[in-house]
Amino acid sequence: MTSPTLSTPTAQEFGERLFGAVLGLQLAQSTYLGDRLGYYRALAAGGPLTPAELAARTATAERYAREWLEHQAVCGVLTVDDGHTFSLPPGTAEVLTDELSPNHVLPLARMCVGLGQHMDALAAAYRSGGGVSWAEFGADAREGQAAMNRPLLLGPVPREYLPSVPGIAAVLERGGRVADVGCGHGWSAIGLALAHPGVTVDGYDLDAPSIDAARRNAVDAGVADRVRFHLADAAAVTGTYDLVTAFECIHDLPDPVGVLTAMRRLAGTRGVVLVMDERVAETYTAPGDEVEQLMYGFSLMCCLPDGLAHPGSVGTGTVMRPDTLRRYASEAGFDGAEVLPIEDTFFRFYQLV
Repeated sequence: MTSPTLSTPTAQEFGERLFGAVLGLQLAQSTYLGDRLGYYRALAAGGPLTPAELAARTATAERYAREWLEHQAVCGVLTVDDGHTFSLPPGTAEVLTDELSPNHVLPLARMCVGLGQHMDALAAAYRSGGGVSWAEFGADAREGQAAMNRPLLLGPVPREYLPSVPGIAAVLERGGRVADVGCGHGWSAIGLALAHPGVTVDGYDLDAPSIDAARRNAVDAGVADRVRFHLADAAAVTGTYDLVTAFECIHDLPDPVGVLTAMRRLAGTRGVVLVMDERVAETYTAPGDEVEQLMYGFSLMCCLPDGLAHPGSVGTGTVMRPDTLRRYASEAGFDGAEVLPIEDTFFRFYQLV
């Protein structure tokens, strides 16, 4: 990831930068349409296609299909033969259609374009100090978020990252009990069950549509006998677990200390507590690299407004730096929050002790 230079741009230079951003926004909007209308999937499955063929296969209007195809070709997303037949190259198809590929960046576009539909509500929240809740953001935000993390949570996290931590590896090897707090669509819990056949996982979340989706996903993955999802607050859960996890959700919570306190209780005296959250810079520095820019962008448009939609929220936002989590952990009764030696571009892993 790259960082902007420290030099102050001229008007022309910044104008060119903003113009490039507009082109990028238009591309994101068009990829959103291509995904929602099934254009990319049709091209990947049966290309090359003419506008008439694409329209017929996706039950859309030919005139719109032609304009969309031509735009995608002009932008270099599609290739075109004789100006009439369009193809989706294999590498591009992976990014746009392969839901399990680590290169599947399309959900980022879906989430950003979906959030952009709520600008009036966001502007009102910025004026009032209130918020816009996850429920108000709707399916694009919820499903885009889940799809963004799905390749990681089904792949490297359960198969490489967590087994590299001795205390967690022991739990996975002996088939321990896991509590997954803020489980969303369930990919973290399902990934653990698929990679480690002995474990059982209870996932907890307060978003009903997410829990419904998680239960369907567990059935589809064939692990519903070992992975159960509950519409419940972790603070109300009883019992103890060998491993208690929170994957990319602590920064969203209106009361992170309360949830971490519940996680400490669920781990008892012998359980392991793991938090995965954004790998932002240790301290605020401007300008920042691309990861920092991305996380601030999500905070502006989603995580901070969602957090502030709840009374009494601490308003963490996406950019939760390590010292902030350490403070929350201390207030929750932990002695410390150790950053684990797991290398990932976007996420940092903590073991709370």
